[in-house]
Amino acid sequence: MARRTAQKPNKRWGSRMDNSLIDLTKNVLDVASQKVSVIEDINRTTKMLAFNALIEAGRAGDAGRGFAVVANEVNSISQRVSVVAGELRNEIGQLVDRMTTVGEDLMIRFRGQRLADLALNSIDIIDRNLYERSCDVRWWATDSAVVNCLQAPSPDANRHAGERLNVILQSYTVYLDLWVADRTGRVIATGRPDRFPHAIGTNVANEPWFIDALRTRDGGDFAVEDVSQKPMLENRTVATYSTAVRRDGTQDGEVLGALGIFFDWAPQAHAVVTGVRLETSERANTRCLLLDAAGRIIASSDGRGELTENFHLANRDQPMGHYIDRHGRLIGFARTPGYETYRGLGWYGVLVHNPPGQG
Repeated sequence: MARRTAQKPNKRWGSRMDNSLIDLTKNVLDVASQKVSVIEDINRTTKMLAFNALIEAGRAGDAGRGFAVVANEVNSISQRVSVVAGELRNEIGQLVDRMTTVGEDLMIRFRGQRLADLALNSIDIIDRNLYERSCDVRWWATDSAVVNCLQAPSPDANRHAGERLNVILQSYTVYLDLWVADRTGRVIATGRPDRFPHAIGTNVANEPWFIDALRTRDGGDFAVEDVSQKPMLENRTVATYSTAVRRDGTQDGEVLGALGIFFDWAPQAHAVVTGVRLETSERANTRCLLLDAAGRIIASSDGRGELTENFHLANRDQPMGHYIDRHGRLIGFARTPGYETYRGLGWYGVLVHNPPGQG
């Protein structure tokens, strides 16, 4: 009878530790098969002895008839043992196959949930970070220097506002620059005129962040622009937050202009996606991503596809989950839950785990 081997796992994404259950079931089958083989070997020897005994009983004539009866019974028992051994081998093999399948499913669920949890953690870190940006822009729009340069514009007021913005930037190093624009869209004060000398005088009337800032309902409202590269900021990638600057800095004051703050997105996002707490065995085969609401890659742990590629995410109707895609990769994902008064932008954290040996 051919020796049965355990069904090979058809999902090769698991780590060595993950496959321990499958390895154990395979070992069970190997041990059982070895023991059944020993039984079959003994049984073949017994049948041979019974066969030889029948031959000798035949030669002995009447004197060997009693011995022939015993030999026939031994042969009958041997045949029954052979049938039972075969059934045992098949049934154990089937059970091991089922155990292997169940083990694979359990491991996929376990690892998939873990990847989804890590994805949620990464997007939660981003949410908390961007919540602070939304607070910053609303707070700084009420700064007296910012309000005065729009309410009573003059070279001195503009210079003082720029100095004030520079002081802010010295403490808030996550920003590239802070701009104040009047109602026409002309930038009249910035925090880093030495680094970005062409910003002063630039007209941003057609920029989404400026348009949306003027449309904010009151001083508690803000606008955010999709992550993008800004030519006037050395083509750096930024997340832009803005709000209206209002007369006297009041909640419902007349709109005088807008404040735009440019969050230095690339290094902050890179720190998040490369800081995901993966096991050493997972890191080489796992890609960590941040996606915007349209599925565009806005951060990637390997640096590929940022702002240029879209990632197709299945099950987008679910806030969190995992699945195996058509390439055999295990995907864990989570949609932004928001934080405090920040509702989030519909972004996703995504972890893509490739099977070992697959890039």
